[in-house]
Amino acid sequence: MTNTGRAGQPRGSGSPTAADLPEPVDLRLVVADMDGTLLDADGEIPDTLWPLMETMRDAGITFVPASGRQYATLARLFERVTDGMAFIAENGTYVVRDGQELDSVTLDRASVVAAVTELRALAARGRDLGVVVCGKRSAYVERTDAAFLAEVRRYYAALELVDDLLEVDDDVVKLAAFDVQDAATGAATALERFRPTHQVVVSGRHWTDVMAAGATKGRALQLLQDQLGVSAAQTVVFGDYLNDLEMLDAAEHSFAMANAHPEVLARARHTAPSNTDHGVITTLRALLGQESG
Repeated sequence: MTNTGRAGQPRGSGSPTAADLPEPVDLRLVVADMDGTLLDADGEIPDTLWPLMETMRDAGITFVPASGRQYATLARLFERVTDGMAFIAENGTYVVRDGQELDSVTLDRASVVAAVTELRALAARGRDLGVVVCGKRSAYVERTDAAFLAEVRRYYAALELVDDLLEVDDDVVKLAAFDVQDAATGAATALERFRPTHQVVVSGRHWTDVMAAGATKGRALQLLQDQLGVSAAQTVVFGDYLNDLEMLDAAEHSFAMANAHPEVLARARHTAPSNTDHGVITTLRALLGQESG
């Protein structure tokens, strides 16, 4: 099936309707990235999602947020409906279902030391960046200026300031580098040498993540599919950035947002309206046979 545009339409068409979809969907699992995908222009969950989640729950459809954000942040965002929910957090390295850890992939200490040292050296050469060590219990930073902390707190509700990141005592699932200028030309380049042995992904314009080899949202999604007894044909996925690519591959019904990175648009089977147009909501309504609104 080719990528033909919004919910199977040619690019530039209007919002999708059920009739526009290429075939009926036996929908059992909906997985959505957060930033640039589900969240609106203000970085908020659209109010129209809540009644839709109730509809999906009544129909036996599981809704799963999948994000580079930590579990504590996702749980706070969905606190009104967390009972029974599953979450793919930290770009697939930490999976939680109904409040219990289902799966995690951690980094060994040598990898943490090597990556932090590399990023510290880049900062010492004048690059404006900060490092977040992401543990199961909390995220940790040693940079303390207000601008950096404000950015980090958008994604990490559980956050501790420490004197030395290499003294953190936690199970580390991910390292995240915030590059004020541009991740692809800065932090990601510095971390290039880790690619043969680790998962290194640009997860946003300013963010680069380092994880254990094979740790992706796609792997986490496949684990959930196995746990829930759901097939790729029963799965719908929405994403917008490079850290969503493997997740799109794990679903037969994959949607790139209209605002997505070009590689994501090329990889997904369909395109949904942009996050600022509430594209996830619009497309789900079409899939569920609801009127647009």
